[in-house]
Amino acid sequence: MRIRKARVSDVPAIQKLINTFAERNVMLPRSLSALYENVRDFFVLEDDDRITGCCALHITWEDLAEIKSLAVDESVQGSGYGRALVEACLEEARLMGVPRVFALTYIPGFFEKLGFTRIDKSKLPQKVWSECVNCPKFPNCGEEAVILDL
Repeated sequence: MRIRKARVSDVPAIQKLINTFAERNVMLPRSLSALYENVRDFFVLEDDDRITGCCALHITWEDLAEIKSLAVDESVQGSGYGRALVEACLEEARLMGVPRVFALTYIPGFFEKLGFTRIDKSKLPQKVWSECVNCPKFPNCGEEAVILDL
């Protein structure tokens, strides 16, 4: 298993992985067009030639980035790969000079183990008013906001 930056050819596998969890209502689905437009944001977990995990770092503002679309195939969950994917994103944020990283998640405890703390979503107006308002689950999606100062 290795973590690397995503390639355009990885997009269908990333979509399949994300949408598997979206069908269970634990993630938001992603369209192929949205994934192709944002492929540079993604890291993937590769096992031979199979994508078994993904995670994205999306720059939101000059001082803020978001961890998005963290998904790890159930066959390899519990092996630390989700943590490794998030850490790859955090390292990229540090290299880019982004001082704060947040995530919206149904599993805040996972992120708290990585040093994130819970905050109210209202503290993230760039996210709420740029993307959340267009979500079919807004304003009651059930996701919790977590943030980490780097």
